Amino acid sequence: MTAQVLRALVVEDDHSWQQILSEILSDCSLAVDVAGSLDEATLSLKSQPHRVAVVDLSLSPNDHNNYDGLRVLDAVRRLDPNCRTILLTGFATVELAVTALTDYGAFTFLRKESFHRSQFRDIVYRILVSPPNLSAPTPASAATASSSAVKGQAAPQKLPNEKALVVEDDAGWRSILEELLSDAGFQVRTCAGFGDAFGYLRREKFTLAVIDLSLQGSSLDHPNLDGYQLLTTARAEGIPAIVVSGITEPEEIQRIYSEYSISAYVEKQAFDRAAFRRLVEETRQAQFSSSELSALTDREREVLDLLAQGLTNKEIAEKLYITTNTVKRHLKAVFEKLDVHTRSAATAKVAGDNRPLA
Repeated sequence: MTAQVLRALVVEDDHSWQQILSEILSDCSLAVDVAGSLDEATLSLKSQPHRVAVVDLSLSPNDHNNYDGLRVLDAVRRLDPNCRTILLTGFATVELAVTALTDYGAFTFLRKESFHRSQFRDIVYRILVSPPNLSAPTPASAATASSSAVKGQAAPQKLPNEKALVVEDDAGWRSILEELLSDAGFQVRTCAGFGDAFGYLRREKFTLAVIDLSLQGSSLDHPNLDGYQLLTTARAEGIPAIVVSGITEPEEIQRIYSEYSISAYVEKQAFDRAAFRRLVEETRQAQFSSSELSALTDREREVLDLLAQGLTNKEIAEKLYITTNTVKRHLKAVFEKLDVHTRSAATAKVAGDNRPLA
C-alpha cells in the first residue's frame, strides 16, 4: 500500500512568513501548499485534503481591519473537516482569538511577535497525532472503491463472540477506535492505561487488541511505553494486535513487527478510517483461517502444507511414507473440515496462516 502523503496549507500574504512556515512544516514531513488570499485558500482546500492549515488573520497588507483569515477558518470547517487550523497573526485582540477558537474551531492561536519555532513544531506534532474527525464524509472515490470491493462477494467470515480491547489514553482516539470496531461487529472494551488493560486481558477472552504504545503520563522526552508490555501479554495469549501510535521511526516500527508479531502498525499522523477497517478485516480473516486450520490433525496439516507447496498425491505419499489412498483419505477430511471442494481452495486457507510449512 502506497504511503499517504500528508499535506499542510499556509494561508499568508507575507512572503517571508510563507517561507518560514513552509520550511518548518516541510521539516515535519508535510507537503506544503501556499495561498496568499481567501480565494487561493478556498481553491486549495477544494483540490485536495490537508492535515493542518496555518492561517494569518489579515490577508490584506497593512489593513488591520481585514479578517479574511476567519473566513478561511470557516472554509476549512466546511471543505476539509479533518484539517486542524492554527491562527497566526500580529493584529488580533483577545476577543478575536477567543472567537477563532470557539466559533471557528481553530486548534490554537499564536502571535507573530512571540513566535518560536520549537513551540510551533510541537503544536504541529500534537495536531498530527490528534484524532481525525469521525463525522467527516468519506471521499466519493473511497466509498466507490469500498462498494466495488464487496459487490458480488459473500459477507466477511467472522469468529463467534468477537471481542476487541482498545488501549488508548486519548479520549478522542478511544471514541474513534471504539466506533469503528463496533461497526465491524466487535464487542469493544476500552481502557486508558496499563492496569485496566492488563486486568481485562486476565479476565476476558479477546479476538483483537488495538494498542497505543505511549500511554498515560507520557511525554516526547520521557515516553511511558506500557503499550510494549501489553503487546507482550497479547502475544503470549495469542491475541492478534494492531498498534495505533504516534511513533513513526521506521527502525522502531520494524522492531515492533519483528519482536511482537503484530498484525499491523498504523501511524496516527496518517490515520485513515477506510484503511483501518481493511486492516481489521484482514486480521479477522487471518485469524478465522488459523481457527479453521487448528481443527486439523497434525498429519492432515502435514498433507495440506505439502499440497500448498504444489506436490501431487503421489509426491505427498512418498514424502510422508504413506500410500496414495491414505493421502486421499486425509485430503477428504481436510476438505470437509475447511468446507472447501477443490485443492486450490484448500491451499488458499494456508496462505494467511502463520504456522511454518512442514
